[in-house]
Amino acid sequence: RIMRPDDANIAGNVHGGTILKMIEEAGAIISTRHCNSQAGEPSVAALARVERTDFLSPMCIGEVANVSAEITYTSRHSVEVQVNVMSENILTGAKKLTNKATLWYVPLSLKNVNKVLEVPPIQYTRKEQEDEGKKRYEEQKLDRLETKQRNGDVIFPIINPEPHTVGYSQSSLIHLVGPSDCTLLGFVHGGVTMKLMDEVAGIVAARHCKTNIVTASVDAINFHEKIKKGCVITISGRMTFTSNKSMEIEVFVDADPFVDEPRERYRAVSAFFTYVSLSKEGKPLPVPQLLTETEDEKRRFEEGKGRYLQTKAKRQAQMQQAAQQ
Repeated sequence: RIMRPDDANIAGNVHGGTILKMIEEAGAIISTRHCNSQAGEPSVAALARVERTDFLSPMCIGEVANVSAEITYTSRHSVEVQVNVMSENILTGAKKLTNKATLWYVPLSLKNVNKVLEVPPIQYTRKEQEDEGKKRYEEQKLDRLETKQRNGDVIFPIINPEPHTVGYSQSSLIHLVGPSDCTLLGFVHGGVTMKLMDEVAGIVAARHCKTNIVTASVDAINFHEKIKKGCVITISGRMTFTSNKSMEIEVFVDADPFVDEPRERYRAVSAFFTYVSLSKEGKPLPVPQLLTETEDEKRRFEEGKGRYLQTKAKRQAQMQQAAQQ
């Protein structure tokens, strides 16, 4: 579809959340189709996890986004989907790859939202494809468990915070989940949640550096629990790490069920977003150093630095490998 002004920021760059929402829609369509490709109980595919997603090139107003999806692995109860996003300048015909993403879905019964159904297997052209997919499946399963175990933090407002501190830029958004946000089963579309998360992360980044900002990448997004229609969700974001040219922002979603089954607030989704600061000409700008004050903030900064260095090393290794080929 064509990118319109309401899809973009004030500089004309399409919001990362808009692209994430399109990616999830493509993944949900193909995985739901596959899970209903054989006779059996009808189901809807629910998003469980999005692997690290890099925004390779910005997309602008007036360009056409083409999103394609392919199923690359199936386990007994999950589907791995690879999604590519291309942008096309319809005036010149120029095309470029803007995003590559890997998503994991699980099929939920239409009759019982808490029942996970079995996934029809796919045929692999090579035995290595199945082995590599199984390895990716085990890795994401372990990471999801570790992420859920460390999710306990809550963001509290800070009175008169100093500029460039964590408290100065931290932000929250409260949203009532309505019917238009939900699937056939009455729980929130993963793409809707990711779009709201990107909005909050963008506000945090803009508050910190006071410039135009764009999404550079999103670390793994883990969907820990379903969010049902009628819940009030709080999307919270805070700065965890800054390098010279990038900002890492932790975003998590807490849900308060009120309508059907009152229960305690719970952590539903968590992720790390990375943003870069841009000039009016679209050139990278230096990012103000994050000022950490508490021991927790210093600990989170060092953890963010570790993720940053790990990603940087992996990117350099990939570039060296590509150069050798």
